[in-house]
Amino acid sequence: MSKTTSKKSTKSKSKAPAKKVAKTATSPTSSTMTEQSGLRKADQYNDPKHNYRDYWQGREYEDAAERMAIKRMLGSKHFHHAVDVGGGYGRLCIFLENYADKVTLAEPSQQQLDIAEDFLKDHPKIDRKLLQAADLKFPDGSVDLLTTVRIWHHIPDPAPELQEIARVLSDDGYFLMEFANYTHFRNRLKYLLKGKKLPSKPVDIRSEKNRNEHELPFVNHNPKTIIKQLAHAGLRVESVLSVSNLRSQGLKRVVPKSVMLSAERLTQKPLSGMYFGPSIFFLVRKAK
Repeated sequence: MSKTTSKKSTKSKSKAPAKKVAKTATSPTSSTMTEQSGLRKADQYNDPKHNYRDYWQGREYEDAAERMAIKRMLGSKHFHHAVDVGGGYGRLCIFLENYADKVTLAEPSQQQLDIAEDFLKDHPKIDRKLLQAADLKFPDGSVDLLTTVRIWHHIPDPAPELQEIARVLSDDGYFLMEFANYTHFRNRLKYLLKGKKLPSKPVDIRSEKNRNEHELPFVNHNPKTIIKQLAHAGLRVESVLSVSNLRSQGLKRVVPKSVMLSAERLTQKPLSGMYFGPSIFFLVRKAK
């Protein structure tokens, strides 16, 4: 399982060339899904030339900004069962152990789960399951914390996944959702100067070369549209954060990470109302 370009930009989850890992899946196995079956394709993440763990090298600011947002949203809450859907090799699962008695990594790519076996070797209580977001297999209402970080840019129409999340989420549970924001400040300024309205539908940001059936979709979403889609699934947004507000390769080269994170801490909440950043976090609950 950035934004605005981010499992974003190169991933279409495009990642850096793979380094040696404990195991590598060379066949798609059951994680290869087709649109005809109503499920999503995840076979690209089984490509042995890609290693999502390598993708995070040099992205320490983004990683810390996302952990900051999760901590801010969850506060002192504690849960029985947290499920990280599309969590790749388990990057955030270790962090979620601070908030839940049980953590499950639900990931559609066998290769990612194989990498997770090594990454999570010192965390034996984190369960790993080969699952699609649209078919989570958990009983109704059995999950009281569900997280999805850096997956929605591969899902232009999230309706099936949101319905499934609503099904497994307990009545008093929380769904923490992150997505690539097309209405970030730079796009807003660009459209304003052109006298155009920002699109409400997902925007495919792939190059022309990569717009084919063999490549995963790669879209940015309009937050207002996501709110409507959540409502259709019986879910409501409780709070919002604007995240990775200083995401810039140029800034990262010249500004110390500590300074960037101090600015990030000050801006996540104040900039949330205008959906400023390339990454938006929603804390979601079931509608009453």
